[in-house]
Amino acid sequence: MGVSPGLTLLLCGALGATPEPPRGADLVELVHLDPTIRLDIRYATPDNIAQRAVYAQARAFLQRPVAEALLRVHRALRPRGLGLLVFDGYRPWSVTKLFWDLSPPEQRAFLANPTRGSNHNRGCAVDLSLFDLARGQGVEMPSGYDEMSPRAAPGYAGGTPDQRARRDLLRAAMEKEGFAVDGHEWWHFNHRGCRRYPILDLPFEALPQPPAP
Repeated sequence: MGVSPGLTLLLCGALGATPEPPRGADLVELVHLDPTIRLDIRYATPDNIAQRAVYAQARAFLQRPVAEALLRVHRALRPRGLGLLVFDGYRPWSVTKLFWDLSPPEQRAFLANPTRGSNHNRGCAVDLSLFDLARGQGVEMPSGYDEMSPRAAPGYAGGTPDQRARRDLLRAAMEKEGFAVDGHEWWHFNHRGCRRYPILDLPFEALPQPPAP
């Protein structure tokens, strides 16, 4: 697999084994904790850098303490008429490797190297933006999600003042709850507790399923 000796990779479902969440994995589905969080899971559609769906289900998970911190951000934004629009949370390691393998070298600064794994693989990183509660639509930011350009940087000085203000508001709200923004992507935030969690390769189908209607 090309995994470095220092990477602890918990492959679940390999070799025909029944996948089960390992010890240290308490992944919870965000919309089960608060259904007012909005999802836009691009990786369950062809509208992503792989140009095909890489998730079988449009769902978002995080480790429980990380999810609870995210909900505090979401609720703190409500008086401003805003909520969180989540693009991605926990990401199986195999998807991280797929993105790396499909991308040219000049784009890999925006990607996690699978030999080290990603905080998304640990369930403690989240990709997100803001949405307007009144309109139910995402707000404009200085760049699009997963845009591999200088506009994606959290300190990018271009765009409109309103776009930069919304980007900076999101960052400030996330930092209050223990998240740190990625240096290349305004939408990517890592929780301060990431290193306590293992790298996982659980497919969404192995995680608790939503209740039947």
